[in-house]
This record gives sequence, C-alpha cells and structure tokens, in this order.
Amino acid sequence: MHPTKTLLIASAAAILAFVSPAPAQSFSGAQRSDIEKIVREYIIAHPEVLQEAMAELEKRQQTAELERARTAVAGNADLLFNSPRHVVIGNPQGDVTLVEFFDYNCGYCKRALIDLVDLIKADPKLRVVLKEFPVLGQPSVEAAQVAVAVRMQDKTGKKYLDFHQKLLSGRGQVDKAKAMSAAKDAGLDMMRLEKDMTSDEIRSSLEESFRLAEALGLNGTPSYVIGKDVVIGAVGAAVLKEKVAAARK
Repeated sequence: MHPTKTLLIASAAAILAFVSPAPAQSFSGAQRSDIEKIVREYIIAHPEVLQEAMAELEKRQQTAELERARTAVAGNADLLFNSPRHVVIGNPQGDVTLVEFFDYNCGYCKRALIDLVDLIKADPKLRVVLKEFPVLGQPSVEAAQVAVAVRMQDKTGKKYLDFHQKLLSGRGQVDKAKAMSAAKDAGLDMMRLEKDMTSDEIRSSLEESFRLAEALGLNGTPSYVIGKDVVIGAVGAAVLKEKVAAARK
C-alpha cells in the first residue's frame, strides 16, 4: 500500500477513535454508527484535516524520539564522552563534544569525512570522539580491529587520524590488508600492531561501541551524538555546524 494512503487511513482511524473514546459504552450501536457517518462525511468534505492530523502525528513522534534519544545519551554519557576506548581528535578540552560512529566501508562515512575535517578546522573549540562501529560485514570488522590496535599504540591520536583518513579517502573495499597497509604508511610499529591485534582490548572496544549504539537506537553509519542530541546519517557540514552551535548554547 502507498505510504501516503496508509498514513491517511491511520489518521482517519485516529480521528474516529478520538470522537469514540474508550468509555464509548455510553453510546448505543446506532449512535456510534451515526457519529462515524458524520466524521466520514466531514473528512470527505474537508480532506485537509487528514494532512493536519498527519503533520501533528509526525511532530509528536519526532518529539518522542528526540526525548528517548536524549534520555539514552544522558544514561550513557560517561562511556560516550569519556571512555578510554576511543580516539579524541580536535581540541581535547573543547567545550562541545561530537561523537561519530563510523564504518570504514560506509560510502556515506567517506563523504562525511570531509565535513568533519572542515568542521574541526573551522571550530578550534570542538572536541571529536571517533568510535568504530563496523556494521557492513567481516571486512569492516577486520579494519575496525586494526583501527583499535592503532589507537592502543598511538596515545596522541595523530597517527590514528592519518590512518583514519587514508582508509576513508581510499577506493574499494576496506579489509585487514588495506588497514594494515594504511597503518604502515601512518608510521605505526607493525610488530607491536600484530601483537596488539590479539589483545582482549580489541574485542572489548568493539563490543562497547555496539552496546552504546544499541542503547542509542543506532543501526547505521555515520551516526553522531552532538551535545545531548543524536543525529543520524551524513547530514552535511551545515547541519553539523548548526547542531554544534545549539549544543554550545
């Protein structure tokens, strides 16, 4: 069924439910039939009422989703913003934190990289947290495992950022081989990297990201947490900048 038609039916049903609420046992069958007839005739004569109902329904749903997301952010704030299992770039003491959940094989993440880099350059007070969230198959998991090992070796985040940009700006599928090559190009100690790849920290880091994503209702990349709000998708630099400004207020 066409989504618009589905929404119209749902809106009509909501209107009928409103005029015929739960304590409707006070109406007889005939009275109920008459009320429904009046409502149907009114809707046919004034179909714009359905559009108004749809708009109000969407507004209420968006408000409810926003509140659920903000509650989830508040309940997971420590792991989101202060976990030792992520990389911080930008200004570590920034007054606003932007958290990005990403996958190295996500085409939208590749495009969003430019937006993020430009935002960091334009905003010296922005703190950015990067969380590996490999949702696009085993090659993504392998690349994320290498990324965690890079983070374990690079406490400053500078080599990690170089590695991160190499993978997201490259072509083709990213897997362990490409990730290892990017790590080598970024100047990592490859023997230590291989050793760290066997550490429990790799599994723990990715599990933490997935737990956070589940708590926040995230199921794709890129996804962001900016201040108190969750932002889904590659929304562009202008929207990210707007959200950062709102969080700063």
